[in-house]
Order: sequence, then structure tokens, then C-alpha cells
Amino acid sequence: MTNRGAETARTAETAAGTALTTRTAGGPVTATYWMDHAWLGTHVEPDVTVEVADGRIAGVRTGVETPPPGATVLRGLTLPGLANAHSHAFHRALRATVQVGSGTFWTWRELMYQVASRLTPDTYFDLARATYAEMALAGITSVGEFHYLHHAPGGTPYANPNAMGEALIAAAAEAGIRITLLDTAYLAAGFGEQPNRHQLRFSDTTADAWAERASLLKGDDHTLIGAAIHSVRAVPAGQLATVAQWAEERNAPLHVHLSEQTAENDACLAAHGRTPTRLLADHGVLGPRTTGIHNTHLTEEDIALLGSSTTGTCMCPTTERDLADGIGPAVALQKAGSPLSLGSDSHAVIDLFEEARAMELNERLRTHIRGHWTAAALLRAASADGHAALGRPDAGVLEPGAPADLTTVALDSVRTAGPVPRLAAETAVFAASAADVRHTVVAGRHIVRDGRHALIEDVPGALAAAVAALHH
Repeated sequence: MTNRGAETARTAETAAGTALTTRTAGGPVTATYWMDHAWLGTHVEPDVTVEVADGRIAGVRTGVETPPPGATVLRGLTLPGLANAHSHAFHRALRATVQVGSGTFWTWRELMYQVASRLTPDTYFDLARATYAEMALAGITSVGEFHYLHHAPGGTPYANPNAMGEALIAAAAEAGIRITLLDTAYLAAGFGEQPNRHQLRFSDTTADAWAERASLLKGDDHTLIGAAIHSVRAVPAGQLATVAQWAEERNAPLHVHLSEQTAENDACLAAHGRTPTRLLADHGVLGPRTTGIHNTHLTEEDIALLGSSTTGTCMCPTTERDLADGIGPAVALQKAGSPLSLGSDSHAVIDLFEEARAMELNERLRTHIRGHWTAAALLRAASADGHAALGRPDAGVLEPGAPADLTTVALDSVRTAGPVPRLAAETAVFAASAADVRHTVVAGRHIVRDGRHALIEDVPGALAAAVAALHH
């Protein structure tokens, strides 16, 4: 059992055997959760108690055969809270609408622009609040919001220049989940091109102006502020270092869409004579705090650059297949040294179990070989490595000192019933869906209880109303 800077105390023998409790320095225990099965990173452990103090795990006890007095019972498989490392909240309004007819990423983008043009701080809050509540119902305890919708239509700043970003922060708070707001520099329509009329809402005109506005954003107990470069086509090469330096000075996460489309690679080669990955490397963007989103169409040199710099990779399989982007070289990236995380991106669905198994199943289709990742490795991508990509390296584990963020998956639904409990991790990854999440706990607070959101009474109704407001 890992001790993350905590003081250690041994408990007496219980009726079920000897358990070790490691307590963090801090206040008294404020909540106790008893789990009939818990995932402890390497195996499923029965009869586990987690004690919470100051929003963090104060103690983990195994071999506790019956719930202690006052404990909240979580039946099923309890996992560390899931991390959705890449989200565009307003894309939730595109679900089903963009499935009519055919096209490419670029035709899909035109429909996305239409929705973006209708958002105000108030309607953005409503949509994001409902979308983040859907995430909580799916067991997601933290989201990385790749936020580039900054200004009013036409590019005029709001009286509060961060009105849109602050709407997202407030939405996450009301939905009960943590947020890393990845404030995004989006300055150009392409290499040497001015923003088009849709993109004026996104642009601060220069990276220095972006940095000045982004510096006004403040974090809090549930919020971290990070940075993002939308893509190499959207931030001129000479301004990439400004964004990277802003993040470095704050020790903040830095994300970037990278080589999602071959057209971006071709345009970058034409403009700069190098791939997008090499361009980022040459301007100091790559590194352990940086995560490339998609990383789909890479050369062997690109993979080596990302791996040797320990730049992360966030795969978004349900979006990548929805937009016909292609299958990225996730296995090669991880072998090279790039940690893998997962995101629901455009929210064609919001289901981190589907993202996890899709990464493995996509690779099976591509290679005709099964078993590239274990269930444990896929759960780590959906939790610990995702949280690390969002600036919370202490999260995503059921260990003392970690944030008390939990997700419980039912083991008795029509999808999950049957397998023996020791295979519960495999059941969760390869059979369960977001619909099987029964409980979500954030900072020790029960946000989803028995499949119902504790803070927002009617999440489907909130989603329907928020989406309808943008299509009328």
C-alpha cells in the first residue's frame, strides 16, 4: 500500500483478519464507504473500506466483511474515479444531428460552427452543466475541457473577457465534478490564414493577448487552469512558444490537437517543411506536462519525438471513428514512452468504458491480434493517467492521500452478470457501459447514488432543454 506523504497507523485485528490503515495528516474522518469489491490497481479485492477526511482518502482497509456502523455501502466494483481527458462540451448538442448524410471531418466542422455561433454564456452554462452531469452519471469525476469559444459572435470580447470559461467552471461545480479548464489559443484559420467568420469567436488575435486574458482565470477546490494550443494550423509557429512558456511558468498542463487529419500534416509540410510533431518539438511545446490529442497520423520520427519527451497521448476512439479520422498508433506511442489517456471529445457518446475497449478493439481490427492491453492497463488510461494529464498526478488510485473520487459499476446488470468477481475489471472494461455506473463520489461527496444524480434531478430533461435552445 502506497503512503503518499501520510502518517501511518496500524489497526487492530478485525473479525476478517488484519487490515492496514494509512491516514493522511488532516481532519477527522468525514465519510466511510464500504465496497463489496474494489479495484486496487492490480487486482479485485473483496470487502474494502475507504475512509475520507478533507476530501481525500484517509485510510483503506481490506478484509472488512461487514459494513462498519454508519458506512455507505457501494455494491459492485468500485474503481478510482474516471478522467475524461478531452472534452468540447458544446459538441454535445451535435449528437445525432451530425449523423444525417455523409461527409468528412471538414463537413462535420461546418455543422459544429453553426452550433458554436448560437452560444451565449448562459446557454453555454446550461449545456455544459447538463453535459457534465451526464459525465458524472457515467462515472467521470474529472474533465479536461478544451475551451476555445471565448468571445461574442464577431470576436468582440464580453465585458467579462472570461465569461464563457467561467460558465464552464460554474457548470462543472453544479454538476459535482472536477474540471481542468484548458484555455485554448486559436488564432488562425490555417497556415498564414486569418480566422474565418466563425473562428472570430475563438481568436484573441495574438498569443500575447491570449496569455493576458487566460492569466485572469482562477482555479479553486474543483478547478485547475491549464492551456491548450488548438493545433499547429491555428497558432502561428512563431507564437507557439508563448503558449508553452505560459504553461511552464504555472506548471500547468498543456494540450494540443495533433495530426488528427492528413490534410493538417500536408499543409504543415508545405508551410514549414516538417511534420506538426517536429514543429512543436522545435518550438519547445513537447514534454511531460504536454498531451497530444489524437496523434493519429504520425511518422516513426514523430512517435520517437513524443515518446522520448514523455509527451502524453489522449486517444478519443469514439470520436475518431465517428469522424472517420483513422486509428492512431497507440501501441507504438506507449512503447516509445508516451502515457495514454482517454477522452470523449465530441461526445458522440459519453462512456469511458467504451473508449477504453475501443482503443483495444481498434488495434485488434488493425493488426488481427488480440490482447494489446490488459484490463488493468486500460483502466489506468481511463483513470490515473488521465488525471495526470489533467494536472492531478495524485488522483486515479484507491490509496491514502489520493482524492476521494470513486466510481462503482454494477456487477448484476444484463451486461455484467455472470463472470466471477475476480474478473470484474475485465467485465467493466469489455462488457459494461456508462449505464452500469451506480455510484459516483467526488472528494468524498456522493454525486451519483443508485444511478441518480444527487444535484440535478432531471439530467435528461436538462440536456433536452439545453440542446433545444440551440436548435431553435
